[in-house]
Amino acid sequence: MTVERNPPAPGDGLAPVRTDRSRLLHLRWLSVLAMLVLSVLVFPLLAPAHPREPLQGVALVLVGINLGLLAGAARWLQGRWGAFAQILTDLAAWGAFLYFSGGVTNPAISLLLPLVAVGAYILPARQSWMLFALAVVEYSLLWHFHHPVQLLETDAAMHWHLAGMWLSFVFSGLTVVWFVSRLNAALRAGEQALAEARSARARDDYVLGLGQLAAGAAHRLGTPLGTLRIVADGLACRQDLAPDVREDIELMRAQVDQCRDILHALTHEAGLARAERGGVVAAAAWVDRALDRWQQMRPLVRLNRQTTSPLADRFIAADASLDEVLHNLIDNAANASQRAGAEGQGLDLEVRVHDGRLWVDIADRGEGLPSPLLSAAQAGPFGPGVERQEGQGMGVGLLLARAVVDRHGGRLDFLPRAGGGTIARVSIPLCDLDR
Repeated sequence: MTVERNPPAPGDGLAPVRTDRSRLLHLRWLSVLAMLVLSVLVFPLLAPAHPREPLQGVALVLVGINLGLLAGAARWLQGRWGAFAQILTDLAAWGAFLYFSGGVTNPAISLLLPLVAVGAYILPARQSWMLFALAVVEYSLLWHFHHPVQLLETDAAMHWHLAGMWLSFVFSGLTVVWFVSRLNAALRAGEQALAEARSARARDDYVLGLGQLAAGAAHRLGTPLGTLRIVADGLACRQDLAPDVREDIELMRAQVDQCRDILHALTHEAGLARAERGGVVAAAAWVDRALDRWQQMRPLVRLNRQTTSPLADRFIAADASLDEVLHNLIDNAANASQRAGAEGQGLDLEVRVHDGRLWVDIADRGEGLPSPLLSAAQAGPFGPGVERQEGQGMGVGLLLARAVVDRHGGRLDFLPRAGGGTIARVSIPLCDLDR
């Protein structure tokens, strides 16, 4: 099981938003609707003697084409030439319909214009001009070749013709606006997704640079930490130390060992990159592991844990970097409560399963997280334009946390807590081991 985000596959030169066959199917259903209205309602009213079977036959052919495409037939109708072939089919169908219904004398001749307009929007220039030329040729042929329509009331022919032109204009305008507006909305959504992907790429490049810097720092810090441990061990061997000084030295030795373990873990994870291979762990074990490690470092802080959903047989894809995210979020919450003088109330942590994801809420009683901090952390560390309170860092930890959670397919959100404070919410998708 690997949690990854695959980029969309490259097309054949036509943007994915513009090769969506469902929109062409919708346009064809509109053509079918217009044909049925003309053949079933208009012609029986104005020209009852005119044969309607050919008109309805053309509409049924379009219905069959749409049903075939919906069933998966003609999968080759993709890309620019596939879209061109579909619009050309609609153009030919309207040509046949108009041939049996009066040709250019039928006000519905203006319904050829939406096809040309849609083709000009979704097709490249060469196919658009080809479609336009074919529409002009079809219009010209219908001028000379068509079955005339004999209206029931010949005196009102001009009136009905003008009324039909008005209705055709309204229908054409609605069709063009509806189709183009939907395509523009999809295009804007695609551009937004592309901008978000570029932003994520820039953030990942920055995180990669931080990772390389951290690896170099871990290598260089090994020597001074070893020296500090030797000095601390030498001081601990002295017999003339006061008890309080000896306690400080023991604390120093413990902290040096903790720093050494952290550096070893960084080096180990940098070599394995287990998240890329999708290490699957039990959700309960992952939470317990991170909480136990944090509680060992800060045993004086009370952690009120509440599990509102059963975690048995629940698994997530996680590595030590995700452990570090949870560890740092809990630590930040404890620091926020401590700065606000509310460390006595402890931290509230809720673990639950909802909508196929594991949710972990870490609630503090601090002063809340300023909105500029969140905005800046999404783009990079805090620059000179972002004011920081005393005790706040540069935002690198928050940036790295977001990057790690995103890489695991999850989300990291910060919400205001009722009564004061902040809720850090981490959601990680669960793994389905049966698939």
